[in-house]
Order: sequence, then structure tokens, then C-alpha cells
Amino acid sequence: MRMHIELDDALVAKVDELAGPRGRSSFVREAIERAVRSELRWARLEAAAGAISDESHEWDSDPGDWVRQQRRGDSRRAG
Repeated sequence: MRMHIELDDALVAKVDELAGPRGRSSFVREAIERAVRSELRWARLEAAAGAISDESHEWDSDPGDWVRQQRRGDSRRAG
């Protein structure tokens, strides 16, 4: 799909420096894709915030021991 967007001359000049005048479309497309992924990632992080309570975890007494036990129980782990 084609879109019409307006950019100021200074920004277009910077894009051209980085991507070259024949690389504008792919540069803008990749920049938008990165921005969309970032926005979606932040939305998922914000949605997950608070999903785990602040207390009563099995790791509260000794987090290091809990991690070691988790690692030992992982059959994919070598050694």
C-alpha cells in the first residue's frame, strides 16, 4: 500500500545520508516496523505489570537457592 506522509527537509536529508535516495522507502518501512514492534512490546509489558504479587513467592526466603533448584531441574541444562 502506498501512503503519503510529510517530512521536513532536514529529516529527509538525514534519511538520505543513512539510506541513500534510492533507499528511502525501505528505510522508512524498517523504521516503522521497529517502532510498531517496540510499541507492542511496551504494551505487553505494561499489561503484565502487577501480574505477580509482591509477596508469598517460593523464592522469597533464598532467591539464589531457588534459582539453583530451577536450573538443576532443567533437563536441557548440561552439567
